[in-house]
Amino acid sequence: MSRLAPASLAVAGMLFLLYPAVRPWTDETTVDGARSAMASQAWVASHAFAMIGFILVPVALLALRTTIGLAPAVVMSVGAGLTLPYYGAEDFGLHAAATKGDNLLAVAEATRYNPLAVTMFGAGLLTLAVGAIVVAVAIWRSHTLPRASGIVFAAGFALFLPQFFAPAPIRIAHGVLMLIGLAWLAVAMWRTNPNPAPARADAVPAAA
Repeated sequence: MSRLAPASLAVAGMLFLLYPAVRPWTDETTVDGARSAMASQAWVASHAFAMIGFILVPVALLALRTTIGLAPAVVMSVGAGLTLPYYGAEDFGLHAAATKGDNLLAVAEATRYNPLAVTMFGAGLLTLAVGAIVVAVAIWRSHTLPRASGIVFAAGFALFLPQFFAPAPIRIAHGVLMLIGLAWLAVAMWRTNPNPAPARADAVPAAA
């Protein structure tokens, strides 16, 4: 198994921690607070961290396809695809509105609560949660990777949508949970080779 896959998971975990840790936490219900947060480079960087993390996870899971199957990577790829447009609007659209536009609060509300956008976003995060649970179940049944690593991995993604309704400290704590789950699975992948080298054609068969 390529070492790139567990490294990608570990990097994704760090990015998911940096997302809430770097994100500015101001009162976004006020013009000054929203502009202060959304106009900052920290806003752009933090949301970009999350977007890169969403891309890295399903790609890394492809390396586990012989252990957990292909379905989890496919499901999480779909979830990431549904989620990323919303993050792009939050990151680049609201940043542009904060730096160049007027009536920022109206633009932010229209961007965040557009019916199609918020539906895709919610569906994407729920799909990611389902994919992560499928990963955990497959790990549990495989007896190849530590079962607890799959549980923590799934918990992080299952709580991704609810954590948006929590205050900053809880959201940062969720980032820590994401880091633990992804790093734990990365270490387990690093120590395990689910793709053993094929037997040589001239090898002597083992006795029955």
